[in-house]
Formats: sequence, structure tokens, C-alpha cells
Amino acid sequence: MAPPTTTLHLLALLSTSSLALHHMRDPSHRSLPRQNSNSNTIPIVVTNLCAETIFPAIFTQGGTGPSQTGWLAQSGSNTTLQVSPDWQGRVWARSNCTFDSSGVGTWGSACSTGDCGGLLACKGPGAAPATLAEFTFAGSGGQAFYDISMVDGYNYPLAITMNPNGNSALSKIDPSTTNPSCVASVGDFYSGGTYNPYANSQTFLGTTSSSPLPFDTQMTASSVSQWCPWDLQVSPPTSPGDGVYPYPDTGITRPAFNPCNSACVKYGQANYCCTGKYNSPQKCSPSYYSSAAKKACPDAYSYAYDDQTSTFVIPSGAGFGVVFCPGGRSTNIIGSKGAGSIVHS
Repeated sequence: MAPPTTTLHLLALLSTSSLALHHMRDPSHRSLPRQNSNSNTIPIVVTNLCAETIFPAIFTQGGTGPSQTGWLAQSGSNTTLQVSPDWQGRVWARSNCTFDSSGVGTWGSACSTGDCGGLLACKGPGAAPATLAEFTFAGSGGQAFYDISMVDGYNYPLAITMNPNGNSALSKIDPSTTNPSCVASVGDFYSGGTYNPYANSQTFLGTTSSSPLPFDTQMTASSVSQWCPWDLQVSPPTSPGDGVYPYPDTGITRPAFNPCNSACVKYGQANYCCTGKYNSPQKCSPSYYSSAAKKACPDAYSYAYDDQTSTFVIPSGAGFGVVFCPGGRSTNIIGSKGAGSIVHS
């Protein structure tokens, strides 16, 4: 594949404030001002490659979102949503949900992770923990910002793919620089040597062997199964010793589906949540959770001020795919290109 004609820049070309504005650390965070846009809509295709049924959801913070805000997705299914060109919001998946015929949870909280008020059709952001796909379609300078976020914890593996959507400039961008993936579940992780999803001319997350995705090579099946700290697991396995866990955290098998709370979600401390006197990039450092999450998913947001190693920026107008349980390994796109987020202009 020929090199993309668009120029690859580093994050220094954008201000930290513009990226921080994109990242939705707080559901009450103000969205970007509404931009002038035509009547066209932008597609978001949500795919469930998990072995089980999941319940995806979408929350709109700016612009116009779809009428469908939550649904049941069978394994292997695709759902196409249409949003406005100035849309800002997030997509996530909920697990182990039970709803009555009217789409309401029987016991108030309908899902074990990602629940949104016990409703099938979400009216607000989901409860942590949940792996998020976050988007700002009409960002500063005519650019779209997007990322995978583990700031609210982790429940499902997730990937984002960019669709040029008929835009010739976007079609020239190498998809191996735009399609991040986060696989931090042992049940979905490829552990057999070098990961190569391109055999027999296959494509993977919109990429081919001529320009493959850079996958993380540091994590092993053992480290993926152990990355979430014991105290942050939603359902820690029973251990010997009357609940006293051994150190180091080895020797106890963890489940394939092992949701993880962030330290901020679990404890609400200012230093973990980057609030109060820690509300700046200079004063807020990665927590023990954030450091572990970043190792598991190098391209994902791990705490509120993780902008420089987590944000993808392309010209506005693209459509996107959100793929749950993509399989394989996490990508390390940003790390493979050097310091700073991936920015196309």
C-alpha cells in the first residue's frame, strides 16, 4: 500500500485543551458548540463479535443522535445507526441484562455492567465499569476526535474502525493508523505466538497484510488474565485464606469475563479522578489502575489526562464502526508512531 497522502502530525499541532474537551470524563461535561451542518447523516455500525448476546447502548452529548439508544445484539449481528455530522457521544455494551416486555429491568438495575437506569433504551450514560467508544465529530479545525476509553473501567473488548464514508481525502488515510483495538479479556486474547490475522488474504478491522495493524507484543495470556488489580474486580474470585489474597496476585484462576472498575470509580478519590487540587495534567498522575490498563490496552484512555497517548484525530466526515470482542490483541498504533496522538489533517 502506498503511503497516505495526508500528513501525519504529532499532538503538538493541537492544544491539550481541545483534546481534553473531547474526552468525556464527566457525563455533565459540556458538549462542543453545535456546528453548521447539512442534512446528511453519518453512519455508526455496531457489531457484536462476542460469543454471547450483549446489549449495546449509545448516549448523545451533542448534535443529533439516533432514536434507537439501546438494543439486544445477538452474536454476529450488525446494527447501523445514523447520527448528525456534529454529533458527540459514546457507545458501549452492557452485560447480563434482564428486561421485561416494556424494556424495564425487573429489579431496577437490569445489567451487571454498563446499566443505564434499568432501561433497554438508554436515556443517559451507562454505569461503570464499561469500555467506551467516544466520538466528537465536529471538533476544532474541522476535525473529528475519537478514542477507546477505560477511564470508567473495562467490561468488553472493543475496537473502532474508520469508514471514509465516500470522502476521497479520508480514503487515502492508511487504516492501520486509524483503527485501534483494546483486548484485555483472557477469553478473547490471542496467546499463540505472533498474531497474524491476515492469512489467506484476509482483512482485519479494515486492514490488510500490506499495511497491518501494529499489535502489542508485551502482554501474555497470563498478564492479560491478571492485569486488573484484585480490589477493583467487579466479582473477584474466591481465594483461600478467608478472603485474604496472596501477593503477588498469582495462582488463582480468574474468569474469562472479568469486568474491572477504575480506581476513580471504586474509591472516588480526587487523586484518582483528577478532580479538586488534582484537576490538571501537571497535578494528576496515572493511578495503579491506569498504569495496568495502559499496559493491557496501549491505545486506550486510562485516566482523565491521558490525551497524548490515546486520541485519534482525522478530518470530519468519516463514518465509524464499533466492534465488540474483535479478538486477537490490543493495538499499539500511537506507540509505534512515536510520542503524541495520531493526527491526520
